[in-house]
Amino acid sequence: MELNLRRPLAFIDIETTGINVSSDRIVEISILKIHPNRKEEWISLRINPEMPIPQSSTSIHGITDADVADAPVFREVAKKLSAFLEGCDLAGFNAIKFDIPLLAEEFLRVNADFSFAKRKYVDVQVIFHKKEQRTLAAAYRFYCGRELQNAHSSKADTQASYEVLKAQLDMYDDLENNVDKLAEFSSFHNIADFAGRIVYDESGVEIFNFGKHKGKSVESVFRDDPSYYSWMMNGDFPLYTKKILTEIKLRSFGKGGQ
Repeated sequence: MELNLRRPLAFIDIETTGINVSSDRIVEISILKIHPNRKEEWISLRINPEMPIPQSSTSIHGITDADVADAPVFREVAKKLSAFLEGCDLAGFNAIKFDIPLLAEEFLRVNADFSFAKRKYVDVQVIFHKKEQRTLAAAYRFYCGRELQNAHSSKADTQASYEVLKAQLDMYDDLENNVDKLAEFSSFHNIADFAGRIVYDESGVEIFNFGKHKGKSVESVFRDDPSYYSWMMNGDFPLYTKKILTEIKLRSFGKGGQ
């Protein structure tokens, strides 16, 4: 089944130096942009992470320090990626928990003008896990009837995610061919930041989802325990989480907060 799109949907897959969203870096990124008229556009880039690639990561994706020694660093490709993703909803396999948050960190690190707000996020892995409980290679075999070649190559994984989503729409009658509905189905929580440290309550108010202030509104915590903001801003939290905290903090000043 072909996707029913109102605006472009970009499938993203990244290979990295590791799995820490806050500190690891992209070494390869592939993006497949599907337009509403089904036109396809690709970007696939190797990126110098400006840090050594651990052997444990190389053993997964096969990319070595030598492979990216002459590749551009992220700040040199940020504008190109931002322009390519302009106006797109985003999709991928485990993208909501990993690829998109880590990409957000890279953009923030170089002060790139790119907003993740007002986009829909479709995660093929979430749909697959809710339906079948498997990995991408198994998903590709299950839905597409073929073996996934070059698994852990970002381009192969990106193409596979796109093909799996179309096959999922063919298989499940209760999956609506609509990005808004697919994004809703893909979401585990109504999160305000990608890390899930801040979520929205039933009234759309941002509340903490961890720690001693779990369940309390962020604005009320910053009002009653002002040092908590500083503790989080100085702590090992993702840059995107800190960005959301700062936006809430500034908004509270507009309401007369401290």
